[in-house]
Order: sequence, then C-alpha cells, then structure tokens
Amino acid sequence: MRFGQVAVCGLAMGLAVAGTAGAAGPKYTYAIKTSAGADAGKVTFSGAKGGVKVKIELKNVPFGDHGVHIHANPVCDAPDFKGAGGHFNPDGKKHGYMSDMGHHNGDLPKSVSVGENHMGEATFVLTSISLDPAAANSIFANGGTSLVVHEKADDEKTDPSGNSGNRIACAVIKQ
Repeated sequence: MRFGQVAVCGLAMGLAVAGTAGAAGPKYTYAIKTSAGADAGKVTFSGAKGGVKVKIELKNVPFGDHGVHIHANPVCDAPDFKGAGGHFNPDGKKHGYMSDMGHHNGDLPKSVSVGENHMGEATFVLTSISLDPAAANSIFANGGTSLVVHEKADDEKTDPSGNSGNRIACAVIKQ
C-alpha cells in the first residue's frame, strides 16, 4: 500500500473507503499522509446537488495557505509525490479558476488555510468532477486519482499548478 491509500477492509486503524451510504449517497474518505507517512488529515468525497462535495481536513501541516489539487494518477510516492502526475484534467483546460480558458477538473476554487494550530478545513462543491466511474471526469476513472497538498498558496491562474510549490502531502483516491 502506498502513502495516502487506505485499504477498503481489514485495516483496524484505517478509514473506510468503501462507499458508505448516507442521505446524499456514498461517501469516500481517504487518509492524507506526508512523505514520511505521518498523518496529515483526510479528504471526503460525496454526492451533492449539482456536483461532488469535497471536504478537506488538514492537520500537522505548516501554518499558511496551501494549494490543494486532484492529480491525474493514483500514486503517492515519497518523497516528492511526483508519481501523482499533473492535475486531473480530462477536459484539457488551463490551470485556475481565474483562467480565461477554464480550469482543470482537479482545481479547487481556493487554497486551504492552515492556522497556527497546524489545522485547516475547507469544503467545496465541484461541478467539474464525478463519482460515476463510467464518466470521463470521474475521480475513479482509469484506476483513480490522488489529492495533493502543496507547500504554498495557489494563485489560481498560473499554468500548470498556480505557483503552489512542492508537494507536501498526498492521498490516493480509488474506488
């Protein structure tokens, strides 16, 4: 198992990844890990009206704003998470919500702020991704994706990654 990936069953201390039924449908929760394997929080994906609700809960991450993106490959390889590839972008657009050419499917509308207590949380509803494994914009298509936390804030316009710096934490996203 790679950093950030959580087994579907049989792991006593892990988070449930299998779709747990709720009022809005299944929820998928994944552990976010640093390159050393330390706990950096979790991300939860669930259905929402008009899109996918993404809840990011960071901990043990440096103070400040951090760009967070969904990346194309379901790989979280230490120490730099480069195996995660570029941003999830099946629509072939440019980076950032401020781009005149549209944003990557895996871009989030803003960075996640982490307080002096080294914790931060943000929730978004994204219309650019899907939980339907058959959809081209599904986070589960082609074997899955990953969620990457970057060291700096995302400027929401500079292609390809918003000048958000190195990758500091990661979660593998698979169904």
